[in-house]
Amino acid sequence: MEEDAGLVPYKDGMVEDETDKLEDPEFEMNCGPLVTENAIAPEQPCPRKEGGTDAKKMKPETLATDRLQASQLHRSLELLDQAFEEKELFLQKTREELCACRQRMDLLSKQQATVAEEVTRERTTSNMAAVGRLQATSRRLCLELEDERDLQARIMAVLQENESAMWHLEIKKGQLEDIRKSSCQRTEARDLCLRAHVAQQLCREEEASGRAERNRRLQIRKSLHMQRELGLKHQKLVEDAQKNHWVAVKFLKASLGRVRERERKQELESREHLQRRMEAVLALKNSITANRASEAAVQPMSLLMLTTSSESMQNVPRLASLEEETLAEPEILGLWSEEHRQYQVPKEDVDRKPVGETKMDKDILARMLARLRSGVVHKQVASGREFKGRPFNSKPERIHFKDFDVGKVYKKKITLINATYTINYCKLVGVEQHLRDFIRVDFDPPGPLSAGMSCEVLVTFKPMINQDLEGSISFLAQTGGFSVPLKCSTKKCSLSLDKELISFGSYMVGKTTSRTITLTNAGGLGTRFRFLPASKACKLDESQSALKPSSLYTYEDRSLYEGAVYDVSETLLEASTSSPLDTQSQKESEKSKEPEGVPAAGVMVTSPSEAQAQITLGEVTEGEIGPFSSIRVPVVFTPAVPGEVHAQFQVESKNPQCPTPVGLPVSCAELICPHQLYFRATGVAVDVPLWVPKPIVDLKICMYDRLYQDSVLVHTRSKVALRLRFEVCKELRGHLELLPETGYIQALASCSVQLKFLPRQSLPEDAGEYFDKDTRVLEAPMTIWVADQVSVASSQGIGLLHKAQSAQGWMGGGRLSRCSPEGRSKALEPHRSSGGLCLRGQDWECGLPHAQTKPVGFTVHAIVTTSDLELCPSALDFGYCTIYEAIRASISLCNHSLLPQEFGFVGLPKFVDIQPNDGFGTILPLETLQLQVLFQPTKAREYSFELVCKSKINRCFKLSCHAVGVHPPLELSHYQIKFAATALYDTSVALLYVTNSHLTMSPLPRVVPSGGPCPGGPTSFEFLPPKDAPITISPLVGTVLPGKRCLVRVAFQPTLPHKLVSQEALQTLSKESEAKPLQKDVATQRKDVRVQDQLGQAPTLQKQELEARADEYQAAQATLARTFQGRFDKFMVPCAVASGDVKDKRELEPLSFSPHNMLYLELWCPAVAPAVVVTSDRGKTVIDFGHIAVGHHSIKKVSLQNICLEDLAVDFSVLNPQGPFFLVNTPSRLRAGETRVLALSFSPHESVLAQERLEVVTKRGALPLTLLGTGVASLITCSLDGDVLDMGYVLARESISMGFKLQNDSLLPIKFSVQLDSLSGSRAPTQKELPQFLTTQPQRTDIVGTQNHSGQSVFSVTPVTGIMDPGRAQDFTVTFSPDHESLYFSDRLQVVLFEKKVSHQIQLKGAAREHMMFVEGGDPLDVPVESLTMIPASDTEHREEAEELKPVLLTLNYIQLNTDQPAPPAARELRVGCIRTTQPSLKKTVEFGLDGIAWLQHKGFSIEPSRGSVDRGQTKTISVSWAPPADFDPDQPLMVSTLLQLRGDVKESYKVIFVAHVVTAL
Repeated sequence: MEEDAGLVPYKDGMVEDETDKLEDPEFEMNCGPLVTENAIAPEQPCPRKEGGTDAKKMKPETLATDRLQASQLHRSLELLDQAFEEKELFLQKTREELCACRQRMDLLSKQQATVAEEVTRERTTSNMAAVGRLQATSRRLCLELEDERDLQARIMAVLQENESAMWHLEIKKGQLEDIRKSSCQRTEARDLCLRAHVAQQLCREEEASGRAERNRRLQIRKSLHMQRELGLKHQKLVEDAQKNHWVAVKFLKASLGRVRERERKQELESREHLQRRMEAVLALKNSITANRASEAAVQPMSLLMLTTSSESMQNVPRLASLEEETLAEPEILGLWSEEHRQYQVPKEDVDRKPVGETKMDKDILARMLARLRSGVVHKQVASGREFKGRPFNSKPERIHFKDFDVGKVYKKKITLINATYTINYCKLVGVEQHLRDFIRVDFDPPGPLSAGMSCEVLVTFKPMINQDLEGSISFLAQTGGFSVPLKCSTKKCSLSLDKELISFGSYMVGKTTSRTITLTNAGGLGTRFRFLPASKACKLDESQSALKPSSLYTYEDRSLYEGAVYDVSETLLEASTSSPLDTQSQKESEKSKEPEGVPAAGVMVTSPSEAQAQITLGEVTEGEIGPFSSIRVPVVFTPAVPGEVHAQFQVESKNPQCPTPVGLPVSCAELICPHQLYFRATGVAVDVPLWVPKPIVDLKICMYDRLYQDSVLVHTRSKVALRLRFEVCKELRGHLELLPETGYIQALASCSVQLKFLPRQSLPEDAGEYFDKDTRVLEAPMTIWVADQVSVASSQGIGLLHKAQSAQGWMGGGRLSRCSPEGRSKALEPHRSSGGLCLRGQDWECGLPHAQTKPVGFTVHAIVTTSDLELCPSALDFGYCTIYEAIRASISLCNHSLLPQEFGFVGLPKFVDIQPNDGFGTILPLETLQLQVLFQPTKAREYSFELVCKSKINRCFKLSCHAVGVHPPLELSHYQIKFAATALYDTSVALLYVTNSHLTMSPLPRVVPSGGPCPGGPTSFEFLPPKDAPITISPLVGTVLPGKRCLVRVAFQPTLPHKLVSQEALQTLSKESEAKPLQKDVATQRKDVRVQDQLGQAPTLQKQELEARADEYQAAQATLARTFQGRFDKFMVPCAVASGDVKDKRELEPLSFSPHNMLYLELWCPAVAPAVVVTSDRGKTVIDFGHIAVGHHSIKKVSLQNICLEDLAVDFSVLNPQGPFFLVNTPSRLRAGETRVLALSFSPHESVLAQERLEVVTKRGALPLTLLGTGVASLITCSLDGDVLDMGYVLARESISMGFKLQNDSLLPIKFSVQLDSLSGSRAPTQKELPQFLTTQPQRTDIVGTQNHSGQSVFSVTPVTGIMDPGRAQDFTVTFSPDHESLYFSDRLQVVLFEKKVSHQIQLKGAAREHMMFVEGGDPLDVPVESLTMIPASDTEHREEAEELKPVLLTLNYIQLNTDQPAPPAARELRVGCIRTTQPSLKKTVEFGLDGIAWLQHKGFSIEPSRGSVDRGQTKTISVSWAPPADFDPDQPLMVSTLLQLRGDVKESYKVIFVAHVVTAL
């Protein structure tokens, strides 16, 4: 391989030699030594002279070493040249970079100087904000300048290193220069040898090609000789075959003649047999009629007058019995024979009881079907589309049992195909009621059927009656019911003709021709038919005329019936004879009629009798036609008289099984039952020998100013030569031409005439009535005049009238014309005379005909259309277009022609392009094509040019265009951005630069080549993205200084349309609402209550659905994203350019944006489905933790699935480390199709709404997850006004309960627990301290007071624990149960939330008494701590004696004012109460009384009331007020006492001590 690489020219020569060896075997022996010499010694200049001896002397090892060295040397030289070129190119680029770096350094230095000047200027104006901004700019410029200097140093080092390497390469290249020259010399020597070798080889090839040509010619001569021999043999074989065929045909005709003769005899015998049977049946019917008439005459008339309608019906069987007695012995054995019995239903079918016949069964079936359909039938929605229509298609679509026989069994199999979108079910419902006795359906439900799958149904039909049946078989599918139509039809006779008109055309008088018409019976019942002319009426037989009408009909009734039958038959006959062709011919004849009084002339129409004589039927005109068979009947045309011949025939058929009406003769019944068909036969008898086989020459569609040619063939039947003159109508002589105008036609021959048609633009005006301007149709009549043909009268004076034109001729529409010498056409009118038919006219005298030529006409048809192509608009103005963009304009090309035309835009400038197909194509007739013209200027100048559209016929249509090229002050680094395939809700970012190529800072405009001013200095831009586009551009507005550029960030984030997601969410909601069945109870008493509950809950459900709509929206969004198939959008973003800086302009003065300098940015945005999707929670990407109490945490798990076909490495974005969200686990890899669970935690530290974005990053894109959570503080309100719950007084060893409520005002459920301090474990250390009455504390601080002696808690609360729902209130019940008497029962209740936070503290108080009365309201006289020593119980009587008076202290402070007004008295209250108890007691009330009231009043006290009673559970207040008397000493306090006695279940006495003071007000 290395050797071949070093000797490239020699390798080419070797390849050519090898190819020649394969082509010519003779050349292989001659060129063998040459190839060997070249391969062994490639370095010798001439291998032919010394190659042989040198090859023998050299060793193979030396030759291989030399070739290897030569190859290595050649490769080294090539590598050296390549390295030298690369180094030279690299040095050039490095020098350019060094130059650009130095330019940037100069520019930065200038900018630094400018910034320094601006800093100095701003400092003088004390604008510190601008100074700070400029200093930042200066620092940035310094950094950039240092970077540029570093870059310059690096570039210079690289440049020096590469220059030194370049010098070494040049030195090495000079050293190898001698070797290169020697290599070139050796290469030239090899080339000379190769050229000599090629010349020799060319000579040998020429000799070989000469020999091959001689061989080819010899083979051709041999093949021609063989073909001639084969032709002679084939001709001989054909002649022998023809002779054998003629002999076979001769014998076949003889055999067929004998067969037809035998068939004809059999036909005659069968006809005679049928005739005898018909006569016997008629005789039988006549006898029956005679018997009925005689019986009717014998019956008395009185019996007929008295019988009622019911009795007449009863007499019908009696008449039938009389008939049976009369017909004792039938004349013909047939239907009356004993062998023919009525069909009987089989026993198994009779015993079978029909299902669903009773009313109850029908009701039950209807209710069951309704229930099944309500539960089974439901809508089917697949891929967002709801299926509507027939769920299953039947093949065949209709079940049809045709031509059935009673008693036989027929089976048909149908296929039901699932036509829905997804899986469906099918169930048989049944057949209709009237078909159940005859139809049985075998159907095995196949279970679930996928879309497109099928199942089979077997339908069995067992007819029992000879009657047509129609109905359907019903099925039920999962999406609704459907049915398959069913029809059962008896055998019927259906006759039809293959044609309604037989046209013989034109034939010479005396000739005979025939056509056949086919009568087909498509039914399963045979019948008898008869062909006869339509003019013949139905003739009755003589035997039928002797019959008398039956006694069941009167004479008047019979006449009316026969009249009705006759009218019906006449109507049918007229309707059948007026076929569409006749109607059309009648219209044409009406158009061609002359005014009244002028008879039509020119065409002789034969009378009906003459027509029937010329057009006759063949031999077979009647007979029997079997079921599903056809018979061909010949129709013969023998023209005898010139003219048109019309004949009409009818076909009558009678079904032998057609019942005959009672009381009517058979002939009248045949008028009702037969089926009649009609057809017509037309022909034209002519005696003119000249005719045109194509009376209409159709030139199709022609264009104006284009030449079209055709040939017209003329035939003659004459035995002499005729002279013809071809004439074109006067109006069309400028457009049509017949060549030659005069000519001769030989006897019994034909001639051709050349027709040339060149329509001019004046054709519509010149043609007149021959041209229809609306349809563009030209109908031009042409005339051929026969100069030597003269009509001669016969000896009897009868002139033979020949037809001058065909049925669609142009000369007068049925009238015969001739041309006078003046060129006028005169009509000839036929009339009858005694001697025959002659002509009348203006040039005819005494009825004797003169010589006249009869023309032959033909018509030229053509549709003439234009060849115009219209360009709309006629001129294009592209306006202003920048040199960085292209403008597209739409034009329409309209073809006004009726022919397709090829077109093309030729000679387009380089800056214009036309699409599609580069402006070439084919436009169809009357079609309008939309074309796009693309204009992209190359320079800033004004453009004016024309676009030329040329058609295939070389017609040119021009379109003028105008545009102005603009060079904008700004330019974009990229005018087209192609984003990578971006997953939904992911973001792709692209960067571009807006560059200001101007280098001057002057804001004055300068003139550009386009003629308009171009702004200088700072230039601003603004991007205008489309509305609702998933595109974000930052910054949208900016300013670029001269020579600078601005970085712009373009982000693409594809999303799903809001409307599409909303529709999917609504469909999901509707499906869920339909899928929820109503839950009903079986018990009827609960049914109404549950319905009311559901109605009451309906608004609540609707509210919940409205609240959950956001969740449904997210679920629908995830579903659509998973099934997203991809989308590709293109956006064109305009960028407006304005002169000036946006910062220098005020808000009320907008920048002057020029529309001519507008730039455009094209964005290609492909969107694909995400590679990783969320499969949990219906695919929602918003993870909402909901409301979490502050200090608590919640964990949610998200399932991520890889739906792409490759493994993905997963990474996650960083969450806020100080935030409430935390990523629990982080999977690092997702395999294809794998699902991993991601755990997320939310721990709020305060009451706040938290939201963060977590991105799952893969190489295929990022999946954004939105984390939401709300920290909620626990808010609870208590129904108590304060923090104290006073239980009041209660009897010892009894209990009382009171309640309060806690309201949850937060948005989340709260777990609570209730604790009492008396039961708390933390109270034990405090019990070891000294009691409060021994300490020096001024107030009571002990919360827990007196407790029960039994050890049980005095206070109890229910419930202890629970959960309070949001917005709900929790009721608590506190029970006070003392076991001994005390006034200082107390405890503290604490409400703890979430086992951590104490929400409320409530102090519980209560007092217990041994008796039902109590007094309160005085000053405290004892300590709140009881002794631990139990007081022993004693006798009640001794206790009462030993009981002391209980003191009650009331202190009253009278406040003396310093004013003259008297001060209000001091007031205190005492409350006397009666405790409500459940114990039985004699006393229901408590009575109280105070002693010494008068003495107290004397001391200044006022007590109200002093006596009274208190009911159970009530308290009464005793108001005590004191005002100092006149003799009161303010310095000495007043102390008095009195006795308060209470009487209830016991008697108690209290000593009330009143202490009064006078206090001076400050």
